[in-house]
Amino acid sequence: MKSKVNEIRISYREKISTSKAVSIKSSADAGKLLFETWDKNTIGLHESFKVLLLNNSNKVKGIYQLSTGSITGTLVDMRILFAVILKTLATGCLICHNHPSSNLKPSEADKQLTYKIKKAAKLFDVNVLDHLIIIPDGEYFSFADNGLL
Repeated sequence: MKSKVNEIRISYREKISTSKAVSIKSSADAGKLLFETWDKNTIGLHESFKVLLLNNSNKVKGIYQLSTGSITGTLVDMRILFAVILKTLATGCLICHNHPSSNLKPSEADKQLTYKIKKAAKLFDVNVLDHLIIIPDGEYFSFADNGLL
């Protein structure tokens, strides 16, 4: 008798040509784009974690919301994060989460998570260019600009 197993299929479809994609040149570019695309009805309500996926020219392949949490935190599943990064063939990424409290200061947990993601990304030759914390009025904190990356 022949065994049955599930078929695994990995795919990624680009709807916007890479030549027309937005290019990220600074934390300001990333902060502006992420804030523009954030749901303004929930940015001050609960934390969310997103990854901005980039190609080798720092052109945006897409933004993926990895998790939605509570008022004071959200979980990041590393397996899902890297499944998305690898599935899109991203060579770089920028991670981001919001602080509904409007506190721009990164917590110790934020710093540890950044280190953990950066270390794992190195194994896949993926550059973590920055980690941004965005608050409801659009201001942001950049780990890279502040020497924490």
